[in-house]
Amino acid sequence: MRSSFFLFLFLQVIAGGSSEVFGQSINWYHHSRTSDAPSNIGTDDVYENILKNKTGQTVVVAVIDSGVDIEHEDLQSSIWVNYDEIPDNGIDDDQNGYIDDIHGWNFIGGKDGSQVGADTYEMVRIYAQLRKKYNDIDPASLSDKELEEYNLFNEYGKKIESSIKSSKQKYDEFERESEALYPAMDVIKSLYQDSLLNEVVIDSLFKVGQQDQMIAANILSFFLKELGYVPSYEEIRVQVTDPIEEALKYYGTKWKYSWNPDFDPRDIVGDNYEDVNEQYYGNNMVEGPDAMHGTHVSGIIAAVRNNQIGMNGITNNAKIMVIRAVPDGDERDKDVQNAIRYAVDNGASIINMSFGKGHSPEKQAVDDAVRYAEKHDVLIVHASGNSNANLDDTPNYPNDHFLHPKGFLFWKKKKAKNWISVGAAGPEKGENMVAGFSNYSKTDVDVFAPGVHIYSTVPDNKYEISQGTSMAAPVITGVAALIRSYFPKLTAQQVKEALLLSTTPDDTLVKKPGSEELVPFSSLSASGGVIDVTSAIKVASKMKGKKKLKKRNTIRA
Repeated sequence: MRSSFFLFLFLQVIAGGSSEVFGQSINWYHHSRTSDAPSNIGTDDVYENILKNKTGQTVVVAVIDSGVDIEHEDLQSSIWVNYDEIPDNGIDDDQNGYIDDIHGWNFIGGKDGSQVGADTYEMVRIYAQLRKKYNDIDPASLSDKELEEYNLFNEYGKKIESSIKSSKQKYDEFERESEALYPAMDVIKSLYQDSLLNEVVIDSLFKVGQQDQMIAANILSFFLKELGYVPSYEEIRVQVTDPIEEALKYYGTKWKYSWNPDFDPRDIVGDNYEDVNEQYYGNNMVEGPDAMHGTHVSGIIAAVRNNQIGMNGITNNAKIMVIRAVPDGDERDKDVQNAIRYAVDNGASIINMSFGKGHSPEKQAVDDAVRYAEKHDVLIVHASGNSNANLDDTPNYPNDHFLHPKGFLFWKKKKAKNWISVGAAGPEKGENMVAGFSNYSKTDVDVFAPGVHIYSTVPDNKYEISQGTSMAAPVITGVAALIRSYFPKLTAQQVKEALLLSTTPDDTLVKKPGSEELVPFSSLSASGGVIDVTSAIKVASKMKGKKKLKKRNTIRA
């Protein structure tokens, strides 16, 4: 029989030795923190013991992401509604510059309703611009400054060529794997129609000697060994076929679009892309072609609590303002800065940004938008990234470091005071408590939050487990929204202080992300620990609010 390497590699990855898929409570991080569960945040305890019989205010949370399924059964009542806009009348009723923005706005859609799905990486866009200038040029004719650009052009070109080749190879490998896998899954499906699956049936498949039957037998044996029983066909399909299909989609997108310097979907949007200050473009179709990521993020923050379906979000008083600015590829600075400004202008008090990239050619524009949010007392929560990198050495954009503004002769480096950067922790104690993919930094990552084995909403009234700092950031956003709901006089900066002051440094030796080196967990972030909701609420309750509660001239939730 042919060795089914990639299939079982994927099974091991998604099962994590079986415990992360089959043995872990889907709501693990909401439980009380104990010595055996150091990353639990205690959400349930807060509602039962501290906030019981208390009423909070509605908090508008902007989710800048890939889009959100606003009709999801566990999210629908938590979606922000712009009541000053009359739906579908083609008129900008509230005169905010955006027509029919009932639930938010889509900055990567066209006026005709078309949508940007895939897009390139920022490095590829920079390379494409440099190629116009330096392709087939004699480097001896270049000035020193031009030569520096030319060398960057060549460096990026080699990286892009290598990445396209690597992505195509992996795509081809998974395609070959799927060609063997799907017939085997058909065998398994037929067995469920005819037999009670047990060791005798599985052994009989091995004896047949045909490839389809033997692969099927290996799959069933894996589950029988790991679980002690054979699960339903649907469970097997989700754990076996779905990851292969996701891999095909992932690597197919990489080599066809993400790394392709000849691909540019911006014509769909129809804006003047060179004008970074242009604001009023896009459409009101906030779900987009693939809302999985944004829907998962939104559920973590605000899925309806205790409604006996799905899962519980962290906060019970949030309304999600949906802002679509993140394609399948790198988001563009112009769209990010406009998304931030839209959120501020339309009443959001917290912005969740679960995205990032390695280059930011229009960082000054994004910095200006962050300053705008800071001026209007809006908190920004950002995922630190999944490259297991030290952000002291490897920049990740956007970030809270402001560039030297043009025209200022005297400039002291400044950081945004309304910004929280979040790393990801998992349910295990000890050296594996930190997610191996998470970025970290003693200065540029503020706090860690649960970001492994996170169960949340996905489109079409479904739920899935996912992981990433993208999942950790909305945990912090949810806690921040809880604080702003029950302690509305606290400013964005005070909310950040409450979150960080309530986080206890943890000196447990953990594997530094990306290595086997053991380091104190406290060395990986500014606060040195994992957020604890109980402590955060207690700290917030003792703070004297500095915010004057006056009605803002914004769209009401």
